[in-house]
Amino acid sequence: MTTTTARPDASEAGTVGSARGFRPDIQGLRTIAVLLVVIYHVWPNRLTGGFAGVDVFFVISGFLMTAVLLKSPPRSGRDFAGFWARRIRRLVPAALVVLLATGVATRLIAPSTMWIGTARETIASIFYVENWVLAGNSVNYLAEDSAPSPLQHYWSLSVEEQFYIVWPFLMAFATWWAYRKATSSSATARATVRLMTVLGAVFVASLVYSIRYTATNPSGAYFVTPTRVWELALGGMVAILPVTFVGRLPLWARTALSWLGIAAILITGFMYVGSMPFPGYSALLPTVGTALVLGCSPKDTTLLGQLLGLRPVQFLGDISYSLYLVHWPVIALLPYVSGHLGLLDRCAALVGSVVLAALFKKYVEDVFRQKRTPRVLANTYRYGAVAMAALALAAGGWWWAGNVHIQAEQRSAEAAISDAGPCFGAASMAKGFRACPQDPAATPVPSPDAAKDDKEVAYADGCWAYRPFTKRPKCHYGNGSIKVALVGNSHAGHWQPALNELAKKNNWSITTYLVSQCAPSDTRQKFDTKEMTDNCQAYGKWVLDQTAHGQYDLIISSNRESVQAEGKNDWPSSEKAARAGFHTYLKKWAADGTPIVLIHDLPYPGNTMQNVPDCLAEHAGENDKCAGTPSSWKWYYPYTAAAAGVKGVHTIDLTKYFCTATTCPAVIGGVTVYFDASHMTATYARTLTPYLEQKLDALGLGVS
Repeated sequence: MTTTTARPDASEAGTVGSARGFRPDIQGLRTIAVLLVVIYHVWPNRLTGGFAGVDVFFVISGFLMTAVLLKSPPRSGRDFAGFWARRIRRLVPAALVVLLATGVATRLIAPSTMWIGTARETIASIFYVENWVLAGNSVNYLAEDSAPSPLQHYWSLSVEEQFYIVWPFLMAFATWWAYRKATSSSATARATVRLMTVLGAVFVASLVYSIRYTATNPSGAYFVTPTRVWELALGGMVAILPVTFVGRLPLWARTALSWLGIAAILITGFMYVGSMPFPGYSALLPTVGTALVLGCSPKDTTLLGQLLGLRPVQFLGDISYSLYLVHWPVIALLPYVSGHLGLLDRCAALVGSVVLAALFKKYVEDVFRQKRTPRVLANTYRYGAVAMAALALAAGGWWWAGNVHIQAEQRSAEAAISDAGPCFGAASMAKGFRACPQDPAATPVPSPDAAKDDKEVAYADGCWAYRPFTKRPKCHYGNGSIKVALVGNSHAGHWQPALNELAKKNNWSITTYLVSQCAPSDTRQKFDTKEMTDNCQAYGKWVLDQTAHGQYDLIISSNRESVQAEGKNDWPSSEKAARAGFHTYLKKWAADGTPIVLIHDLPYPGNTMQNVPDCLAEHAGENDKCAGTPSSWKWYYPYTAAAAGVKGVHTIDLTKYFCTATTCPAVIGGVTVYFDASHMTATYARTLTPYLEQKLDALGLGVS
């Protein structure tokens, strides 16, 4: 994802401390970076650290843009406008064309459940805030079950564009402060120190923030701009180095350091894995490696210089920006055409992306960058604003229409519940699944598009404790005299629609203690960071304090084991640890005599598909293709098993309303069962209300 001129002229390739002119080694670095990213996306299990290619691009961009701004520091509004205009001509046309093409392709070949999300991310990408959108999504683990967005790679473009907005101001100040009294060679040396001080301060501040934030919230830290600025600043610091600094080194030392830099980048690509916290200090290896190559500038006479200067390498470097833009939409959308991606599909995606990138380079990038018209500065902003606004309006209209459709579908679902017949939803399983008419060609209620948003109200009400589990929200529903606590992770939350119906009928008031992924227990769960693990454990202790001392008349809980126990590397051993830890937790929880009901977890479609509504949309009129079996959708259920032998703890198992002896349908009684790959739709949960009530009544808990 290079965002600088593909074959820079002297103003973009030269630096304060390096020879002016074209740098083949930079093109070679771009080739390495883009191949790391593309191969990682095509074969993620082969090049597990290829995502670090983006970090290589960040350092290159910081290097080149700092060099440009040092050569011609902006001193007036026109200077700033000219700098940004060059970036617009270089970057925006190709980015907008790919956004338009991806939107059209998504509309034509992707399931309808992806349309609204793609429209929303198109708008975010147009205005270069996609990284913040993805950072927001990253704290919501429900988003993990969604199909990958064909535009998610625009996050790195957003980081760089935000950098390009701020960096000229910083460099204007830095050069003014550094050179205001530089009238001699010694003063110039002091100016270099001042420049390095300014950029070094940015580097250190951003790196410290990156390390700390990555340690607490690695999913969000991956995308946000402050955790990445130090990588661009590192490139800028290399650009500031005086020529004599590197020139004093003998050729063999510069060559060795360049090879060391290349090795650091490649080691990252092959040895890093996506599950490790990143960026933080882990990103130092590929970025420092890139800085070494940029600073040492391997000569054409060396083997490394010759390899980086090979024509195929230079060609891929030339098209690297377009290749970054086009490759991911191709990979993300191809499965909707060819099905499962085999070896030939992946090779075709790779070759096709290179061909498309070459065409984009010639007919889009070069045309807009090289074309000179009268009033080029004003026209750049005029035409750029018009193009961005037009595409944003189109995407906004698409988004609005999709939301209107979903709202209509939600009203239809409410009406269907009110007019429910004897075979609607879970009632069809109660009567015998085949005893009720099941039309696999009928559009279910809610439709696949609306099903993704058919969730309990706790989400809209902000009643969830998300990673890193520092917040502990409680929400209250109903005003009855019988106090009920609903406790657990999202697999407790999806019972809320049924429980709210019971609350209206049985004089309940429900207080929720809901947390994402974390299961309140004595078992420590292995999250991405130690802080998250500690916070999850603390959340469980807080729940005990809030609920275990007679504050409630009834406690209802459910959990899914989606995070392994600390120290366990496989699910069977994790299940044993989870069962043991929850057993001791239950003893403390039930010690005061408050009755506790544990609801058995649901079958898990995520074993066979990524998202149920996506599957139903992709196979419209063939709902049976999204069904599973009791064995294929089986998962680990340690939490209800832990209740054995604990006085006052009861279990309820309603899985017979999800599967027959042979089949687990995705649509039951005309109702979509799941809103992702593991959570019930609110509509289906409501249809379970009478059967949940029967179970509670049978336990003698006074709800009838």
